[in-house]
Amino acid sequence: MQKKSLETILYSAAGVVIMAAILIGLNIITAPVHERVDLTKEKAYTLSSGTKAILARLDTPVKLRFYCTQPENATTYSVYMKAYAKKVEDLLAEYQQAGHGKLVIEKYDPQPDSDAEQSAQLDGIEPQNLPGGERFYLGIAVSQLDAKEAIAFLSPDRERELEYDISRAITRVVTPEKPVVGVMSPLPVFGEEPNPMMQQMGQPSQQQPPWALITELKNDFSLKRVAMDGTKIDDDIKVLLVIHPKGISDAAQYAIDQFVMRGGKLIAFLDASSLLDNRNQNPAMGQMPGPGSSLDKLLKAWGLQYDTSKVVADRNFSFNLSQDEGDTSQLRPVWLKLTPEGINSNDIATAELDSVWYFSGGAFSGTPAPGLTETVLLKSTTDSQLVDGMLANFASDNILKDFKPSGTQYALAVRLQGKFKTAFPEGQPEEKKDEAKEKVPEKKSDASLKETKTDNMVVLIGDADMIYDGFSLRQVNSPFGTMAMAMNGNLNFAQNLVEQLSGDNNLIAVRSRAVLAHPFTRVKKIEAQAQAQFMDKIKELQDSRDKAVARLQELQQQKSQNQKFILSPEQQAEIENLKTNEAKINADLRTVQKDLRRDVVSLQHKVEVLNIAAMPLLVIFTGVGLAVFKRKRNSAK
Repeated sequence: MQKKSLETILYSAAGVVIMAAILIGLNIITAPVHERVDLTKEKAYTLSSGTKAILARLDTPVKLRFYCTQPENATTYSVYMKAYAKKVEDLLAEYQQAGHGKLVIEKYDPQPDSDAEQSAQLDGIEPQNLPGGERFYLGIAVSQLDAKEAIAFLSPDRERELEYDISRAITRVVTPEKPVVGVMSPLPVFGEEPNPMMQQMGQPSQQQPPWALITELKNDFSLKRVAMDGTKIDDDIKVLLVIHPKGISDAAQYAIDQFVMRGGKLIAFLDASSLLDNRNQNPAMGQMPGPGSSLDKLLKAWGLQYDTSKVVADRNFSFNLSQDEGDTSQLRPVWLKLTPEGINSNDIATAELDSVWYFSGGAFSGTPAPGLTETVLLKSTTDSQLVDGMLANFASDNILKDFKPSGTQYALAVRLQGKFKTAFPEGQPEEKKDEAKEKVPEKKSDASLKETKTDNMVVLIGDADMIYDGFSLRQVNSPFGTMAMAMNGNLNFAQNLVEQLSGDNNLIAVRSRAVLAHPFTRVKKIEAQAQAQFMDKIKELQDSRDKAVARLQELQQQKSQNQKFILSPEQQAEIENLKTNEAKINADLRTVQKDLRRDVVSLQHKVEVLNIAAMPLLVIFTGVGLAVFKRKRNSAK
């Protein structure tokens, strides 16, 4: 018996040793292979197809230097930063594997007064001072031959954009020359010289500086003005930025059409009701807006419509000019403050934006033409409708009073992608000539392009006012002078679009890194239902008040002149009835709020209990099941 027990122990020990040897051997063999299975719904740990395409096109090695401080003393902040740095390091390992030897990654620990710190400073990596006074480096420098691009600090706030930032840095060193961006607009986006006639008449006339968007774009791109009446877009222009093309001619639209046909990228800020068209007025005071703008010929060929007579009103996104959020007297339902609910969080151009302001803009409708796909970047909620553009800024009260939700999420900004066909199949449009001098036109050969050779991209935005300084920046006085601070994400949105379309085409496919947050949809549904009941009760209370006031006025008119200031029994009864109904409805409102809170807390408690108890219960049931199965098998023997 003892001999049998000894053999069992020896066999078991040998089995453990052999299994350990096999596992160690497998680890040694597979160590050079870096392969992971991403089981997340968002594919949060998988490089996008765009990044893989960028890396696959590398023909000359690119060096990536990763600087990360390894602090000796662990603090709360340093531990947090090291955990984030580990995520960055894991992502870089994915890059290195996808680079197939063309991406060389070097890691440095820039300790104080070390060669690594000096290298970091030369590469433009900026340290962050931790609460304890320690300098923490976390940045990336990318270089190829003489070209260099640095991400000075990898902020955890940009975790979702981490892959995009790295891929963009790689494309910039591969193609270091500044892309040429054309700007077409009748507005003084490049600034305006003083009016000498106004000065001679004794009226003030100051030089207007360029718009902030133009100033920012000049830092990264070569900008070129394009005339509104131009008949050809220069070949060196890679991206054309069109801002409020009011009254654009067919000839100019043909020039844009041919620019798109030969592969040029287009970003067009259209407008249904321009607040900037008459610059002598103050847009904030709600004066008569200027005419709208569109690219009607091009949009029709692309399958879309844009009605310049209608603007989007949205009760959920209404702009309140009053400092008091409870004051609804200055609500502008056609001035929209878009929250993440109306912003595409899955597109790199809008993923990081949490607030976009949209001023009396229109909506895009229709179905993209065959060969084109549409991505909506900005949208309204279903609690919205289209209203008359000319009256929208004057009749806010009437819009809210007569509001009838359409149930439609209107597209405010869209991206079209695919193969575009020309809007001018018969070639360049003829110029209008004087009938008296008109001669029989000579038949010209049609050398115009009819279709793009490869997939191209166009972005359309239904509001041009949104990128004006007065609607995107706030001037703040400081000890260093007047500083401009962003009020919203409007300029970032415009810059993101230009950055994407001027860079490597594959950057568009680099989606933002997913945030692993899964909201309680059941809770949101309960809250929405309770909010609907709440609004119904409020409407009931308002209707009851309106009826009581109307009844009081009716009774007042029936009284004689000398009894105007004496309450009749009927009036007293109506007032008492009004107070009773108001008290009852207020009690119902409190009940709805209590029920809402009880249901939400109950559901959250159930979810928490399930999360805590699920795994232990699973282990218990599995163990019991295995025990029952083993007992039955032994009984069968």
